[in-house]
Amino acid sequence: MKDEAAARRTALAYEIARATLDGFDRHYRIFREISREARERFEAADWPAVHRAHADRIAFYDQRVTETAADIQRAFDMERVPEDIWTEIKLHYVGLLTDHKQPELAETFFNSVSCRLLHRAYYHNDYMFVRPAVSTEYLDADTPAYRSYYPLKDGLRRVMRRILADSGLTLPFRHLPRDLSNVLRALRSALHGPVRLEANHQVQVLASLFFRNKRTYLIGKFVNGEAEMPFAIPIVHDGDGGLTLDALLTDARQIAPLFAFSRAYLMADMEVPSAFVDFLGSMMPRKPKAELYTALGLQKHGKTLFFRDFLHHLKYSTDDFILAPGIRGLVMIVFTLPSYPYVFKVIRDRIAPTKEVTREIVKEKYMLVKRHDRIGRMADTLEYADVAFPRARFTQSLVDELLREAPSLVEEDGDRIVVKHLYIERRMQPLNIFLDEADDAQAQIAIVDYGNAIKELASVNIFPGDMLFKNFGVTRGGRVVFYDYDEIVYMTECVFRTIPEPRTPEDEMSAEPWYPVGPFDIFPEEFAPFLLSGDKVRRHFLAHHADLLDTEFWNRTKARIEEGFIEDVFPYAPSVRFAVRYRARGAGDDADATGDAPVGL
Repeated sequence: MKDEAAARRTALAYEIARATLDGFDRHYRIFREISREARERFEAADWPAVHRAHADRIAFYDQRVTETAADIQRAFDMERVPEDIWTEIKLHYVGLLTDHKQPELAETFFNSVSCRLLHRAYYHNDYMFVRPAVSTEYLDADTPAYRSYYPLKDGLRRVMRRILADSGLTLPFRHLPRDLSNVLRALRSALHGPVRLEANHQVQVLASLFFRNKRTYLIGKFVNGEAEMPFAIPIVHDGDGGLTLDALLTDARQIAPLFAFSRAYLMADMEVPSAFVDFLGSMMPRKPKAELYTALGLQKHGKTLFFRDFLHHLKYSTDDFILAPGIRGLVMIVFTLPSYPYVFKVIRDRIAPTKEVTREIVKEKYMLVKRHDRIGRMADTLEYADVAFPRARFTQSLVDELLREAPSLVEEDGDRIVVKHLYIERRMQPLNIFLDEADDAQAQIAIVDYGNAIKELASVNIFPGDMLFKNFGVTRGGRVVFYDYDEIVYMTECVFRTIPEPRTPEDEMSAEPWYPVGPFDIFPEEFAPFLLSGDKVRRHFLAHHADLLDTEFWNRTKARIEEGFIEDVFPYAPSVRFAVRYRARGAGDDADATGDAPVGL
């Protein structure tokens, strides 16, 4: 009888493991389909469809997890299944991942499904993949993740032609000789002179293009001896029914912003995503794998890797979690670990009445941002549930703040503080603190970029709502990024108005408006008293962005959005674009230049 019971238990564990992996395989098949279709959307210049696909793909993961958990619950009557069987389910699952092409993603999916079915007391490595069980080292697809080309044999110009021909794009490059001349000139400039070519000289190119918004990217690296030079070539529509090469980016500092936390996720067709991440990691060694997976739309596994990195950091650090410096928010409690470059945000139970939002509305706003085009101006967030922190690492003032302001989301559980829901964001210096410490030149740069950030957000249908400097941060690269989302709305929902002239002296002296104000009415001229504090800020703002105080600017931008115009915001400097760098100087015509560029590193 014992043997029969053990056999039934083993069979049940295997069937649950199989059902879980089937759910993941269904998810990744759909994920690849919508990513593969990115080429068709790009070539058709169907930009609304591009944005819809981006938003839809983000929702796929949770949909499949919910679906798979429900299927398992229904098929196996999990209320009657002992929870300790998950140790055996996990063992069978590991066996099923032999020769699987996405084992690391499948492990994360297993965690997500088991979290729906298990109590948090079981959230440890016996039952879930707190640590990875299957290595992705040397894992590759049936078709290799990257292709190698050899300029020593054929010359770089011919090699670049072949690379573009192999890219899978069907629209023509109408000015290809000119485009290739531009690439070779830019490469000469990056190399700073001729170099000796080694026997292993080659160009390695990832097998899939990377699609986002109005451009796609060809990504690879030049290899020569022990030296490697990464590159990315943005490809755009030429306005005449064809395609053109827009730039050559050859520095990790230029390429990294393509994968930034403040931009929408890229789409690429990846049979073995770990191979793509390894290749990208060799190009940008300072980029954590968590960020690369996230940038490729695999944000759930990015979360898994991030949390593993976080646990490792906790183990090897001793500083305490503290309330984040700066003005305390009316909606969020924000805390940080000084030695770790992120902040943790918890929604207050009692939100100040001046903020007409609820916890559910705030969560909806954060999801809106994740699904929207962030154009390099809104920080991405990682959302977690039931996170256990070591109580001993929390200052008492932080514990008091959390228990007083968010008691429904925070509990003390022995030697742990458990937060039931939080967001994690990259830590930035609040813009208001930056401006307080900046000299005049630094302030000018920051104010100009602050205004640019607001204008770029407006161009993609986002009105920030609360535009105070404290809601913007300055990244390590000096870029101004918005990070407080509880008041954002679509531009198309706003009614931008000019304050009517007062009818009487009493109107002019009144503390209350003498005119009707609707729930979505915005009066841009009211921004000045809140934003232009101090001569330094006022001077630079009015010199560069006085139009932000003008109703006409906002209504003109709103009208363009309503007409269906989709703004093109570049994730690289305009100065590196060939249209600016060469064509404006009359260089790079359609004639094939004689000779070839130096192709070594």
